[in-house]
Amino acid sequence: MAGAIASRMSFSSLKRKQPKTFTVRIVTMDAEMEFNCEMKWKGKDLFDLVCRTLGLRETWFFGLQYTIKDTVAWLKMDKKVLDHDVSKEEPVTFHFLAKFYPENAEEELVQEITQHLFFLQVKKQILDEKIYCPPEASVLLASYAVQAKYGDYDPSVHKRGFLAQEELLPKRVINLYQMTPEMWEERITAWYAEHRGRARDEAEMEYLKIAQDLEMYGVNYFAIRNKKGTELLLGVDALGLHIYDPENRLTPKISFPWNEIRNISYSDKEFTIKPLDKKIDVFKFNSSKLRVNKLMERQRLAREKQMREEAERTRDELERRLLQMKEEATMANEALMRSEETADLLAEKAQITEEEAKLLAQKAAEAEQEMQRIKATAIRTEEEKRLMEQKVLEAEVLALKMAEESERRAKEADQLKQDLQEAREAERRAKQKLLEIATKPTYPPMNPIPAPLPPDIPSFNLIGDSLSFDFKDTDMKRLSMEIEKEKVEYMEKSKHLQEQLNELKTEIEALKLKERETALDILHNENSDRGGGSSKHNTIKKLTLQSAKSRVAFFEEL
Repeated sequence: MAGAIASRMSFSSLKRKQPKTFTVRIVTMDAEMEFNCEMKWKGKDLFDLVCRTLGLRETWFFGLQYTIKDTVAWLKMDKKVLDHDVSKEEPVTFHFLAKFYPENAEEELVQEITQHLFFLQVKKQILDEKIYCPPEASVLLASYAVQAKYGDYDPSVHKRGFLAQEELLPKRVINLYQMTPEMWEERITAWYAEHRGRARDEAEMEYLKIAQDLEMYGVNYFAIRNKKGTELLLGVDALGLHIYDPENRLTPKISFPWNEIRNISYSDKEFTIKPLDKKIDVFKFNSSKLRVNKLMERQRLAREKQMREEAERTRDELERRLLQMKEEATMANEALMRSEETADLLAEKAQITEEEAKLLAQKAAEAEQEMQRIKATAIRTEEEKRLMEQKVLEAEVLALKMAEESERRAKEADQLKQDLQEAREAERRAKQKLLEIATKPTYPPMNPIPAPLPPDIPSFNLIGDSLSFDFKDTDMKRLSMEIEKEKVEYMEKSKHLQEQLNELKTEIEALKLKERETALDILHNENSDRGGGSSKHNTIKKLTLQSAKSRVAFFEEL
């Protein structure tokens, strides 16, 4: 009896010690997951669990988003999950989404899972028309999306109508033209067939490289007012802060890159931007929503953290590349020395073998002559005849052996000559390897960080005596010619792509229903007519040609 009571008490004690949990549903761009979370968990605990489950290491781009009264907010890392204004009904739902967008996807996104999640999110934003995309570019992007999903085009498999159930174009684009689904499929497939040989990750990256130059890519918009009370939009992205007319989200009126901004602060509904140049007065704007101000402040802090992490990753990558290059240079030098030694030894051995073969051939000839002389000698007696026959036989055997040895030596000499040729080829490859090591970039292409490195991060100078090599001018000229050739090929490819886009635009222009054009369609066409079809980066660059002081004054007068 006492034992049973003790057992029940022990079970009850264990039961009380088990932590209380609640259920969370995580929705990614292509999957859903559920987790049991402890009541005490903070946002970081849940976020780290999701990232580990996905195998994601580039965590700084992402966050967990939830909905509050028709608006969205992001889970704070240092706050308990249940202390957020989230639904109390289980499972509590969060969306795992990209919070910050890279300026250059090809250089900044390393993991394939990161790239895939970005591709899916940007694709959805274009289809949902949260990112404006012109019709001809929409068709090109659709062709890369098809390549990513279906692989190489095969006319025997991908027959007419195979894209009928796919959502590939924004509804705005479909409604703008008098074109049937079959007509759209035909144009998408024509480009799809040209992407043969691209793997899924390559097709997705090409999609992102085109999408990242769209005007609304990666921009978060906030309604603000300046001192005069003018209604404006503040756009925040990887390039900086941009001020827009509320009716035109494509082209900002003015821009302030991150490297021109010293500090951002807010008090109640007022937001203050302090330029890096202390001689320039601060400029302020107001937001009617306190949540917008808090979100802006969190974005600024997250941006600073991201910049520091990028700087640290750059430092680590430079250290790794430096060590790798030193190891490659050492191995290449050793291979070159071994090749040179092997070549010298083989050359010497080949010469000796060739001389031995010549000597054996000479001895065989002498033996043949001796045999003929013996045969010509008159034999007087039977004994002498027998002895002479024996000598003749011995001479014939010796001559045969000499001939065989001579032939073997000749073959050995030929083989050594071949080995020498291969050794010299190995030596040439080793020298080429050294040339490649010395001429390839000392660090991988990194995205320019929009602020100076933190003071505690050391700088690195990779141009030193440890990696100095002596090359002829002809080698450098050849490499320069190759680089120039690649540059020309890239320009030709870009030109060809632009020509294809223009051809499609001209082809479908006659089918356009002008009355269905949206305000963004009209703005995009006006920009194109004014020659504003340049890249997003070039547009921002033009807007920052004026001094920061002039831009601040312009903002105040809007």
